[in-house]
Amino acid sequence: MSRTELLSPEGLRIDGRRPAELRKITSTTCVLSQADGSAYLEHGNTKVLAAVYGPREARHRALVLHDRAILNVELNVAPFSTGERRRRNKNDKRLLEMASFVKQTFEPVVIATLYPRSQIDIYLQVIQHDGGTLQACINATTMALIDAGIAMTDYVCACTAGWVEREAAIDLNYIEESSDTSEVTIAMLPKSGKITLTQMESRLHVDKLEEVFRLAGEGCKQMYEVMDKTIRDRAEDLARKMAV
Repeated sequence: MSRTELLSPEGLRIDGRRPAELRKITSTTCVLSQADGSAYLEHGNTKVLAAVYGPREARHRALVLHDRAILNVELNVAPFSTGERRRRNKNDKRLLEMASFVKQTFEPVVIATLYPRSQIDIYLQVIQHDGGTLQACINATTMALIDAGIAMTDYVCACTAGWVEREAAIDLNYIEESSDTSEVTIAMLPKSGKITLTQMESRLHVDKLEEVFRLAGEGCKQMYEVMDKTIRDRAEDLARKMAV
């Protein structure tokens, strides 16, 4: 396979996966003792750490909502996370945009009315970036919120899909994302199938859009299985420790 060939004649991608195959997913919760909830997630070589603090007193009184909690999301990328070695500060336009997407995704899902006059802080650290950063941030946030005991209507599971050369594919890696691939990230509530976020990086022909969306939805369902197992395994582990 040449360096620029993203899909082999046998239908394999540059990292050996089939188009509808996720990268290896590793996830765990309760990784930060100082946070109310935390999660660590690996999508292949993309690695994200999420920490949740709250509900707690809002830092700025002017922002307080009397009937619900406010969500605050901050995202940082480690300077060594990509080959670029470019330091990004918290006011970087791309980071602010991604943090905004995460906030928009969870505002309809967190049952904020249970926590009036308070604030829930979500901090995301991208340790390594190899494609699919937004989906990884959303999935890590879901697990960290659950770990913190924050009430939500459902899990939120995210997956990216795009058109890689001649075929739709899910969970794009950095090389695929960097090759002018049209892609979309969706966040889904697995129980209802409701979409809470749709974010497109580039234009995609309408003839290809339906298949890309379908595949992204299938990827979200696969992510739900992984995330739910992580949460259930953690709960069973805690139950065993309490029984001793």
